[in-house]
Amino acid sequence: MTMTIATEPRTDDDVVTLTTRERVVLAELRQDITLEEIARHLWVTRNTVKSQVRSIYKKIGVSTRAEAVAWARAHRV
Repeated sequence: MTMTIATEPRTDDDVVTLTTRERVVLAELRQDITLEEIARHLWVTRNTVKSQVRSIYKKIGVSTRAEAVAWARAHRV
């Protein structure tokens, strides 16, 4: 399942589609924990989480964890 979200910084025609897993990882990023701890919570490797985080950043147009968390809050993800 995927979720389509309209974004603020992009044009009205652009939408961001996050997979269910990406939404889970994005929610985990909001906590003050390491990627290693997120990986343990999700029963995957740290590299898997890193790949998912990179994909999220690219889709939502950010480059830092703080920006991703702010984006998630602004879009109620």
